[in-house]
Amino acid sequence: AMALSGVRVLELAGLAPAPLCGMILADFGARVVRVDRPPRAGPPPDVQGRGKRSLALDLKQPQGAAALRRLCRGADVLIEPFRHGVMEKLGLGPEVLLRENPGLIYARLTGFGQTGKYAKTAGHDINYLALSGVLSKLGRKDENPYAPINLLADFAGGGVMCAMGIVIALYERSRSGRGQIIDASMVKGVAYLSSFLWKSQNMGLWSRPRGENLLDSGAPFYEIYRTSDGKFMAVGAIEPQFYNQVIKGLGLDSKELPDQLSTSDWPKMKKIFASIFAQKTQAEWYSIFDGTDACVTPVLSLNDVALNQHNKQRSSFIKNDQGEISPRPAPLLSRTPAVPSSKRDPFVGEHTEEILLEYGFTKQEIAKLHSDKVIAFSKPKANL
Repeated sequence: AMALSGVRVLELAGLAPAPLCGMILADFGARVVRVDRPPRAGPPPDVQGRGKRSLALDLKQPQGAAALRRLCRGADVLIEPFRHGVMEKLGLGPEVLLRENPGLIYARLTGFGQTGKYAKTAGHDINYLALSGVLSKLGRKDENPYAPINLLADFAGGGVMCAMGIVIALYERSRSGRGQIIDASMVKGVAYLSSFLWKSQNMGLWSRPRGENLLDSGAPFYEIYRTSDGKFMAVGAIEPQFYNQVIKGLGLDSKELPDQLSTSDWPKMKKIFASIFAQKTQAEWYSIFDGTDACVTPVLSLNDVALNQHNKQRSSFIKNDQGEISPRPAPLLSRTPAVPSSKRDPFVGEHTEEILLEYGFTKQEIAKLHSDKVIAFSKPKANL
């Protein structure tokens, strides 16, 4: 049995962070039902449906909202990704659902949270990063702050933090028997992730302008360099003993170079490093630094990463029955590791009838909901 076996989760369909949260729970054994809007033309709304089943239910209709209330009476967790007030308008707020199921974990995953000036305001990862203070630290010297791919606020500060909150709440419920509301804000989540930035401000790590510090592309020994074949090598040699390994691998003499921490010499040193890295291919540099403590590694593309020897030895990537490759769930547990589903993601409404029957609906009730267009079925066609 996996760690979350037996936990019943209802995930209201959304984009990015909420689906990741649900997928994490499913990967570790929870029975996750994605509650989708009745299907329209096109593919499912999200690509993080691994291990989930799909129920197509129109929550805007009173019968649909009533059906979800009934489902929640038999669930352990509800994940909802809407702005503050949406669920209350549907009669599905936490006051209602927790009254009917006092053990329910009601997880509210939003950008700005359930309170405050922006609680009902639209936003995206870049906005949450901006308001958290983190964005001001991202970017190179003399350039605007740079928002990376939406991994920080959406996924790390949102989906992962919410999943952690759910597991914490489930653990507490095992002692108290009571559920609770989780207010997972991506602004607060990504700010919490940046605790090191706050705690290290007096250490001198961030005393210089953006892009001129130790870990933000200012240092020549914590940088990415282009190789002769247009690929890249990542250098992260902070400690002196690791830095000396880099100098050796590059064929330089440390006695002829300025001190490692001479910040005024960093721009000149970066140019020297860049010119040397540009003389060999990524494979050649990989061969030079492989097996050393120089903290120099190739920047692998998504096409190459699963073929890397270390990643293969760790079985870090898996393939589903459609041949699609994706990362294996982490972290690795010794007794109850995640056993992710190898099946394709569910189609919208693929398991509607199956789920409703499981939660106690009769075939007559299901037929009525279908005739009233409150639910929808979507059976996949057989491949001939």
